[in-house]
Amino acid sequence: MNKAVLHSMSDAERGLVADTERDAIADLTEDELLELHTRIRRTRSKYAKNYRRAASSNVKQAGGRGKGFAQNSRDRDKAEVFELALARVSRQVAVRANEAARELKDERLAAARQGSTGPDSTASTPAGAAPTGRGRQTRKTTGGLKKDASSQSAGARRQAKRDARP
Repeated sequence: MNKAVLHSMSDAERGLVADTERDAIADLTEDELLELHTRIRRTRSKYAKNYRRAASSNVKQAGGRGKGFAQNSRDRDKAEVFELALARVSRQVAVRANEAARELKDERLAAARQGSTGPDSTASTPAGAAPTGRGRQTRKTTGGLKKDASSQSAGARRQAKRDARP
C-alpha cells in the first residue's frame, strides 16, 4: 500500500483499513466479517463515486481524459486502498462461509447416519406393521385426463398454425 495515501486518510479511515489486516480479521465471526465488509464497501464506493464525478468534470477543463488523470489522484488512490481491503475481507468471508457449509453438511450427514425418517425406513415402523413404502402417486390434473389431453392438443394445433404462417 502507498504510505502517502494512508497518511492522507483520516483516523477513522486508517482504522478501517487496519481492521482488515490479517491478524485483525483472523478471529472475527462470519457476521462480524459481513458487517466489516459492508462498511468497507460503502467507503470504497464513496471514493470511487467522488473520483468518477470529479474526473468527468475535469475532462472539459483539462482538455481530455488523459490530461485530467493526475488531477484527481487522491480519491482514486483511496478507492484503490479500500478495494484492496475489501478483497481481503471478501476472501476471509468466503473462508468462513465454506467452513460453515462444511460444518452444516457434517451435521446433516451425522443426523442421517443416526436414523433416517425416509419412507422406506424400517426402524420407524412399529412391530408387526407392514412398511408403508411409496404411497399412491396422484396426477396433477385440472379436471380429468380427457380435459388435459384436449388442452394439450389444442396448444399443439395453435403452434402448428403459427408455424405454417409465411
